[in-house]
Amino acid sequence: MARGLPSTARLAHFCQKLNRLKTLEEPTMEKSLRRHLTTLELTLLGVGATVGVGLYVLMGTVAQEMAGPAVIVSFSVAAVASLLAALCYVEFEARVPCTDSPYLCTYVSMGELWAFLVGWIVLLQCLISGAAMARSWSHNLDAIFSHNIRSFTEAHVGIWQVPFLAQYPDFLAAVIILVASGYVSSGVRISSWVNHTFSAISLVIILFIIILGFVLARPHNWSAEEGGFAPFGFTGIMTGAAICFYAFVGFGAIAASSVEARNPKRAVLKATAISLVLVAGTYILVSTVLTLMVPWHSLDPYWALADAFHQRGYSWAGFIVAAGSICAINTVLLNIFLFLQRMVCAMAADGLLFQVFAHVHPRTQVPVVGIMVLGVLMAFLALLLDFKALVHFLSIGTLLECTVLPTSIIIIRFRKAPSGSQDPDSPEGTEQASPEPGQLRSALRPYLRFLGGCRPRAAVAWALGVLVGSAITLDCVLVFGDSALNLPPWGYTLLLLLSSATFLLSLLVLGAHQQQRRQDTFQVPMVPLTPALSILLNVFLMLHLSYLTWLGLSICLLLGLAVYFGYGIWHSKENQRKRPGLAVPLGSLEEMVPALQPPSQTPAQEPSHTEQPSSP
Repeated sequence: MARGLPSTARLAHFCQKLNRLKTLEEPTMEKSLRRHLTTLELTLLGVGATVGVGLYVLMGTVAQEMAGPAVIVSFSVAAVASLLAALCYVEFEARVPCTDSPYLCTYVSMGELWAFLVGWIVLLQCLISGAAMARSWSHNLDAIFSHNIRSFTEAHVGIWQVPFLAQYPDFLAAVIILVASGYVSSGVRISSWVNHTFSAISLVIILFIIILGFVLARPHNWSAEEGGFAPFGFTGIMTGAAICFYAFVGFGAIAASSVEARNPKRAVLKATAISLVLVAGTYILVSTVLTLMVPWHSLDPYWALADAFHQRGYSWAGFIVAAGSICAINTVLLNIFLFLQRMVCAMAADGLLFQVFAHVHPRTQVPVVGIMVLGVLMAFLALLLDFKALVHFLSIGTLLECTVLPTSIIIIRFRKAPSGSQDPDSPEGTEQASPEPGQLRSALRPYLRFLGGCRPRAAVAWALGVLVGSAITLDCVLVFGDSALNLPPWGYTLLLLLSSATFLLSLLVLGAHQQQRRQDTFQVPMVPLTPALSILLNVFLMLHLSYLTWLGLSICLLLGLAVYFGYGIWHSKENQRKRPGLAVPLGSLEEMVPALQPPSQTPAQEPSHTEQPSSP
């Protein structure tokens, strides 16, 4: 259809495809879910989906390889970063209630390409997280049986010496993933009951670890003779914080289940805040106990907590902790599969993934094909990949996803709400009486005349681009300024001042424009400052990860782009919806970059859609 258009028009049409927004007028699967979850149940869901990853997968690796006893600080920094991201999650959920919130909220705010990339990253993170959890589950069970499983496998299969691959294939980890995927495919109700049971057991085990751990604590293990409190310095603490960020992803499970909450406007915010406080406090207490019980450099990262009790001669306690870790890991695995089925079904239903993944079994109401295919891929990763390689790759995708979210919040706040999207409880005429979002505030127009002549929301778009670019530049200067850039002191200071001034100036320009104001739902306080700080902190943590982690992310993103441009962009439901008229959705790239819009295109030339019958 676009073959006869000039090159500029074809480019604009292609950019429009990438930035088309999802229409939420059609019924969705979430509306049929029963609202029965209380604030307490949402909080327990968030804690159960979070606490196992940090305690049994990440804590030992961060303490032994990156931060030492300063793993406490790493968890604290990661908690602050996750709190900023959680606020954005909650506002998204208040605006677009959905069970697949990261993907769908990006789809309705930033466009299809960004939504696909966020959904693709979430799928990859679920696969890698499930594989890491399964390997930790296998190591803890092996510890209960005095490592006889490992000895048997090494004796009959051999030891591999290949980078990124495990020393031996972990068949037990692959089996537990296949069992979990089959169990979830049997129905959500059974899995939810088991989830609550395992959560209660893991909470009791955590209290046991804290109490007995403080009894066995030795302050000497933090002394200079054992390497000191922060043996790897500030860089190690920040690298550990980047890895620990994934330990707080449970707020995503709360947002994903908000459509089943009795009072989602208040319950989601309260449950997110309470669960983050509880989880952060748990991580700080347990990591304190862990590094005080034994020297940090003697820990076995595969089963650090149980190993600490074994080293102190309390083997019976180590067995209890290993059993508790298995229960907690089972909880996280079930939550991963429950979240995975929603994401796969949503993306396939929108046409961005293969349609066979959207087929829901009539009895269990679960996308069985999607769950089983991804379960086999997850089992393959757990079978072959090294545990440390999985851990190092966990957080970078989540940090990237949580950098897109605050960017989306800024876009939504300064964008005019489409007709019919305002809250039904708001009085008529409220939307028309308020100033239009994205325009310069009337009180500031006499002082900022150079911005008054810009198109509505054009200055906001450019300021947001400058904000993200200056945040990346500032973080690069802070992280690599002394080592990689090799700048003289005056050059380093000048670059630091310029990037900081540009960041602050873009913040001021954004703050000078009118925002959407809604009293019926939760909104992130101090926008654009709060999401800007989230972007700055997330990028700062990402830059502390290794180049191999970045390489792995780049390869995965390239694979995702191949899937999107080879299948998703052509089979997208929005592509079928927009095909008759090429209407430009609100917030598309033509609005942000007016130069891409063809000069010959006028509103009068666009075909009218008012008389077209709506699709069934």
